[in-house]
Amino acid sequence: MQPQEARALSRLTGQVLAGTVSHVEQVHTAVARRAFRMTPAHAPVQAVHDVISGSVYAGMRIAVLAAGNAAGGVVGRVPRPAAQPVGSTRRANVALGALNAAIGDRLVSEHSALAISMALRVGGCDVPAQRQALEAAFPEASPKVAVFLHGLGETEQAWSLRAEEHYEDETVTYGSRLAADIGFTPLYVRYNSGLHVSDNGRHLAGLLTEVTAAWPAPIEEIVVVAHSMGGLVARSACYYGALSEQPWVQLVSDVFYLGSPHLGAPLERFVGVVGWSLSRSGQTQPWATLINGRSAGIKDLRFGYILDDDWRDCDPDACLQDHRHDVPLLSTANHYVISATVTADPDHPFGQIVGDLLVQPASAHGRHRRGRHVRFDVDNNSYRLGGSHHFDLLNHPAIYDVLLGRLEQ
Repeated sequence: MQPQEARALSRLTGQVLAGTVSHVEQVHTAVARRAFRMTPAHAPVQAVHDVISGSVYAGMRIAVLAAGNAAGGVVGRVPRPAAQPVGSTRRANVALGALNAAIGDRLVSEHSALAISMALRVGGCDVPAQRQALEAAFPEASPKVAVFLHGLGETEQAWSLRAEEHYEDETVTYGSRLAADIGFTPLYVRYNSGLHVSDNGRHLAGLLTEVTAAWPAPIEEIVVVAHSMGGLVARSACYYGALSEQPWVQLVSDVFYLGSPHLGAPLERFVGVVGWSLSRSGQTQPWATLINGRSAGIKDLRFGYILDDDWRDCDPDACLQDHRHDVPLLSTANHYVISATVTADPDHPFGQIVGDLLVQPASAHGRHRRGRHVRFDVDNNSYRLGGSHHFDLLNHPAIYDVLLGRLEQ
């Protein structure tokens, strides 16, 4: 961990503890006010209580914030020869991905060293989109590239999930197999999944423009393979890239969406309703504040928002209506939607309801009961994997056969 990251982590710890103190204070205050209202002539007693309790909680917040800042200063000055970024080790990278999923938008606004910046990743390190760096990281660069986009809270390492079980080799991924079988160079992108999907869409569009210009060999074909939220980021990037006529857009031949919630995720919709309900009462407002502290990226999953215009004029904690705009698919590419169900039979009614435990098949295939579909050709370009959950889609032999079969055509 580098010094600036250690300082950021210490300060974040202090902020989390201070936030916990504030939450406890809010609950205490809500309960106390209700109790005081039931007591005759309660005003003087309540005033004294509020002054004392407020002073105690304020003192606790100051103490934990000061401790966090002090610890960060001390840790930052400790010599750390050849310190590596926190995301360079597998476990730390996974933890960093989860942290950014939860509060990544806040980390960016505070300019925290723990905020993930979108980048290509090789060997646990960011690879700048510059000719010399790309030549060193991809010595066998092919004119055909496959871009892999992970989902919420994941990192580039997610694509090797269950590789040992399926292939007896923990390094095998869709990307490594595509490279060996049909010569695609895999490009694994890591991004801050706590940001709005539309922000990540624009970042990806810019990154692909830079990569296309600096790639060691002239790029002839781009394939995108996206899991979960990554599918929304891919659609957003294609929209913004086409809008500004970026050169990489015309090179995209195929986009594969693996369990992407194009119409939203039921779990986020449920949490949104719970947060809104709790905010209606003074006694439960502190819990609403806690629940509503999740990131903008998570809230975008409620209805599958991919544009700024989807969320710009709506408070997600107060408005539970779908403001999703119809966005055309990239017309020059083939689009394939893949879903999973926990039931062995994908057509089983229970499987249609619970889907892969996080995304329902109707959402993954863009089919809305009131006709507000995403215009996928589900009759010809779709696949349903039975007896599997959401994360099985990241590295499954049956899914790879679909990818390979489509690309070999």
